[in-house]
This record gives sequence, structure tokens and C-alpha cells, in this order.
Amino acid sequence: MRMGMGTRGTGINILMYHQVGDFAPMREHRSTYCHYRRFAAQMAWLHRFRYHVLGMDEVLDCLAGLRPVPPRAVALTFDDGYENFYEYAYPELARYGFRAMVYLISDLIGQPSTWFARDGRATPPLMDATRIRQLRRDGVDFGSHGASHVKLGEQDEARIQAEVTRSKSALEDLLGEPVAHFCYPYGSYDLRALKAVEAAGYLTATTCVRGPACPGDDVLALPRKAISYGDTVPGVVWKLHMKNTPKGSWPRRMP
Repeated sequence: MRMGMGTRGTGINILMYHQVGDFAPMREHRSTYCHYRRFAAQMAWLHRFRYHVLGMDEVLDCLAGLRPVPPRAVALTFDDGYENFYEYAYPELARYGFRAMVYLISDLIGQPSTWFARDGRATPPLMDATRIRQLRRDGVDFGSHGASHVKLGEQDEARIQAEVTRSKSALEDLLGEPVAHFCYPYGSYDLRALKAVEAAGYLTATTCVRGPACPGDDVLALPRKAISYGDTVPGVVWKLHMKNTPKGSWPRRMP
């Protein structure tokens, strides 16, 4: 295992969203909300200034050296699979033809986001199987966010393996196609989780580590940049081009 740290160069900015919707002003838990008007403005900015929005398969090809990293390269990822993605985020993505990756929690398809209740928050619904299949036909990409949304770095090896393999199998049954991309719930993972994700056959996995994804990175420990409730367009642009220094270090496989 090697640990990454320090300022990173130009690469692909993988943006991390959670919910997109009509939310009242808030002070807490802002990282899991994005107001739909701000999301629309952010997508309009990406389109106006000709950012290259990549799918995760394209991200993998770029990082593997199979294709050049285009200028102003970004990828759009959405954790958990909320129903409000369909109502608020998808219309803006479709407007500009942007690819998006939605990471699904396989045991909670069509159920409330029950983990919010621990913070006293409302538990918005997650997309059901019909909605997921509809969006897949329309070009939205789906990956795994584990089976039950637990912190993998805090589980024993048997639970880690079950989370990554059971979710992959269930989502492949739902979609009728391979599921090749994973996202660590809460950004919690360790070397055991990396090995389990690799053994399960995933091709990429994303974290909550801040920074651009660069050629030579471990594709099973890719950094992202979180977009939250308070981010205006200038704030997002600053994150895209200036916020490239990770906090602390994170586990990766040896090259």
C-alpha cells in the first residue's frame, strides 16, 4: 500500500454530488445537498466553457493511457441514487448531453434513505428499479455504492466482501449488464476494501479524497471533489482549478 499526498497536477476532476433539489437554506450536512438552481447554473457553465464531460469508462481509458486526457475534463458522479436525481438533475444533464454516473445501494432500491434519520433529517426516497431501468435506457450510467451503505473501513473482511460482491450481483441482475464501477460509502475504505473491490471485478472505484484524478493513479482509489449546498458557480470553478491539494493521505495499491 502506498499513501498519496501533496499538490497534484492537471487531470480529470470527478465531481461528487448527492441530492439535487429544492432545499431550504441550511447550515449542517451541506455536502449531501445541492440546490437545483445552482446545479442548473453549474451545468450551464460547463457547457458554455466547453468542459469535456466524461463517463467513467472514458475516465478509465484516459487514466490508463488509452486516450489523451482532454482539456477541462470532468466527470459527474451522484452518490446513493435519490429519486430527486430524476426530477432535478437529469433534465439538466439531458439538456447538454452530459454523461453521469449514479452509484446505487443495492439493498435499498426504492426505499427511504434511512441513515439520514440518525441525524434527525428527512429520509428522501431512493430510485426504484423501474426508474433505474428507464434512466439506463436514456443513457445514465450506474455503479455500486455497496449493498447496505456501511463504512467498509470499519467492517470485518467477510462483511466487506459481501458488501461489494452482493451489490454487484444484484445490480447486474437489475440492469441486465455488467456493473464495473464502485464508490466507497462515506469514503471509508482500507487496503482490505481495495482488495475486495479488485477481486469482485470492478474496474474503477471512487473515494471522498479531494483532488483531480491523474494518469498513474490507482483506479480503485480515485479522488473526487465534493459539490455542496453552498457552492456557487465561482465556488465550483475554484474547486475545479485550484482545490487540488488532498487533505492527509489515503491508501492505494502499489503500482
